[in-house]
Amino acid sequence: MLPLDPQADIGRRAWVPCPHCDDSHGCATCEQGRTCADHWRYLLSNTGSLLHLQCPACAHVWDHETGFGATRSGWRRTTSGLPRT
Repeated sequence: MLPLDPQADIGRRAWVPCPHCDDSHGCATCEQGRTCADHWRYLLSNTGSLLHLQCPACAHVWDHETGFGATRSGWRRTTSGLPRT
């Protein structure tokens, strides 16, 4: 099992099912989409709507795209001249 990330802070949490251990399966509160006191994840960081999470139960680290708010766009960086169309 991986150790907790140094950025893991109980003050920054998210309620997203863990794709590794699925510990929230069968929890009535989680299945209703409510914030459960037991099945939260560390919110390590975010980039727009992309969350970087870690599960406190199994220490699995993964990214989760919420699709909410400031979503990441597929923009292309222009390195020289005008962008190609």
